[in-house]
Amino acid sequence: MAGILDSVNQRTQLVGQNRLELLLFRLDSSQLYGINVFKVKEVLQCPKLTIMPKSSPVVRGVANIRGGTIPILDLSMATGRRGLDDLKNSFVIITEYNSKIQGFLVQSVERIVNMNWEEIHPPPKGTGREHYLTAVTRVDKQLVEIIDVEKILAEVSPTNEAISDGVVDVATQSKAVSKRVLICDDSSVARKQVVRCLETVGVEVVALNDGREAYNYLLNMVQEGKSPERELLMLISDIEMPEMDGYTLTAEIRNDPRMQKLHIILHTSLSGVFNQAMVKKVGADDFLAKFKPDELAARVIDRINAVDGG
Repeated sequence: MAGILDSVNQRTQLVGQNRLELLLFRLDSSQLYGINVFKVKEVLQCPKLTIMPKSSPVVRGVANIRGGTIPILDLSMATGRRGLDDLKNSFVIITEYNSKIQGFLVQSVERIVNMNWEEIHPPPKGTGREHYLTAVTRVDKQLVEIIDVEKILAEVSPTNEAISDGVVDVATQSKAVSKRVLICDDSSVARKQVVRCLETVGVEVVALNDGREAYNYLLNMVQEGKSPERELLMLISDIEMPEMDGYTLTAEIRNDPRMQKLHIILHTSLSGVFNQAMVKKVGADDFLAKFKPDELAARVIDRINAVDGG
């Protein structure tokens, strides 16, 4: 298991080609789950856990790993199932989301599979409003569920989603009223966070679930003879999404003369310098790590002022 992620750094060429690699794991003996390898820092046998009083029941404890104290979340319990019992024989997937490091307790870890985002689909209708999935796929004819980790983290450790006083002024809000922003994100929690932030600034928001939906929305716009750069203040896109990821969406927009001037911000829980390089490669205007409401609002305000000349 120690070497399962040794070659992660050599896999970066997959990104930008609408491809990803999933680390497959189980929370029980039946259902298979997947997590993007780019979120994973390490996989290890469950270490000794220290119970933290007054923490969420989902946090089974903290572990000292490589000199850092990391909370360990029971993914089975977090998604409404029974907590894992056999900790000694369980595994921990160390991940980085939104610049924070945490471990996910799972029963077993299987292997890494190379996939195309077109093979990753939104959850089927009827799974309910409170479901914990962002996507599903199939590997060797078996259903693989991809958990909405941002939803879990928001429930276990809520972050401040409010914009600080003084970031948005009345003059900006008055200019924002006539502006429309397109956003796309497969996490329902992330979509709501962004929508609330932008509506506080004062802009109108069109919120879609993935890159394919966003691209089709823009295609329909240009087919109606409209210019996306005139109709929209900007596009704020997640990177990891079923059907079409944010890198591919950006590249497709830049390759189409009818929409290539649209201002694009990639907004993601993926961390690291690697993203900065990919932003330049695909032609996005900016990159912002989730979820920093003041910074997101500031980017939108800067864009409003740039369009309105100050």
